[in-house]
Amino acid sequence: MKIRAAVLEDFGQPLVVQELDLDEPRDGEVLVRLAACGVCHTDLYTASGADPSGYAPCVLGHEGAGVVERVGEGVTLVAPGDHVITLFAPECGECIHCRSGRTNRCIAIRDMQGLGFLPDGTTRLSLGGEPMRHFMGTSAFAEYTVMPAIALAKVSTEATLEGCAPFACGLATGIGAALYTADVRPGSTCVVFGCGLVGLGAVIGCRLAGAERIVAVDLSEERLASALHHGATDTRRAGDDVVDWLREETGGFGVDYTFEATGNVQVMRQAVEAAREAWGLATMIGVAGKGETLDIVPRLLITGRRVTGSSFGGVKGRTQVPLLVDRWLAGEIDVESLLSHRLALDEVNRGFELMEAQDGIRSEIVFE
Repeated sequence: MKIRAAVLEDFGQPLVVQELDLDEPRDGEVLVRLAACGVCHTDLYTASGADPSGYAPCVLGHEGAGVVERVGEGVTLVAPGDHVITLFAPECGECIHCRSGRTNRCIAIRDMQGLGFLPDGTTRLSLGGEPMRHFMGTSAFAEYTVMPAIALAKVSTEATLEGCAPFACGLATGIGAALYTADVRPGSTCVVFGCGLVGLGAVIGCRLAGAERIVAVDLSEERLASALHHGATDTRRAGDDVVDWLREETGGFGVDYTFEATGNVQVMRQAVEAAREAWGLATMIGVAGKGETLDIVPRLLITGRRVTGSSFGGVKGRTQVPLLVDRWLAGEIDVESLLSHRLALDEVNRGFELMEAQDGIRSEIVFE
């Protein structure tokens, strides 16, 4: 079938909307009609050439939601008409990682996915007869996509698909980092550095976990106000004095849980330094630039602080993303306030411009 999709032809260049060919789903695969796709920093990170694992040409987009159109042989997890969220982090349920309660890092299709191929080592996308690689196993900047069934989360049809899309990446990553990676305890103190979609998700997750005090740190007064709306109890403008202030506010010890959602290694260091002596946990959610390193004074660790990373918030996609959507439907998460701009596919590059200008929280490509 013919589809329109946003293609990254060369690093550092605007995406180009083109007409591509999309083959039918094969064994274990699903054809999805996209309804919406968030414009995420990861897409921009890859398009810029800063991602060491990036490749071009390919169809970008991964924060998607849509409707199942057709399924390939052997697919039982979803059926035509189901509403689904695209997952760059699949869940096969059978690999050594899926069988463990300690991680969401499914390894069933990781090697091929990382190279831009579907599990059988081929693509379903092509341009002029030449194969076009997929992105993060999703390629959701497109009217339709073909994906493995294990990389789709079936969700309630009561949820709008535009609202579901942020759960495919940014929102679930932030919420999950608090609920699953850090496992925030009720009555604890938390600080979130960076109040974009991921950081606001972390604020929401800390609130859902029952944290007593949640401090949001950002340079933008607008985003700090948004953090208060989503559950922060305090805000602080970002700066060199933040760590000292946090320690003063916590009797000199530091914060129980810190979350870094900017990708800035200097801010990551602040997140470590602000963590509480004896049991503080600093969770890194942001993606740093190629070749950057995090400099930590060892004494911060031998006095009890811990540092951890979080991939997709530790969320097991097929089983736990639908539960987060249900919490939204129950009124526990205000998703609508996070959606800032509705764009047509032809405006995809405008989405990147809005992101770089920090205009709003999340722009979405909406397919009519």
